[in-house]
Amino acid sequence: MSKISVIERDKTTVRQMVELYAKHHPEFDESIADYACRRLEHCRYGENKPACKDCPIHCYAPDKREEMKKVMRWSGPRMFFYSPRAAFRHIWQGIKNKHH
Repeated sequence: MSKISVIERDKTTVRQMVELYAKHHPEFDESIADYACRRLEHCRYGENKPACKDCPIHCYAPDKREEMKKVMRWSGPRMFFYSPRAAFRHIWQGIKNKHH
């Protein structure tokens, strides 16, 4: 069994969160998921990346960053019901990064 990379796992989680948000907000443009995935692909920290909210380098354009914060704030708590594994992994990554 091959181990999935941190970047690929984060891309999957971002897509899940955006899809969940869009499902409940029909007017929402899901293209932010593509933008976020492109940013993840070019993360200077690579496999050692912190959670984006804890990163000292904000690579999102300011308007995109605010849009993603809105999605994360709404989707984050609901991910426990839709994808508990992804939610726990995301929380664990944040905890792990704060203690390193």
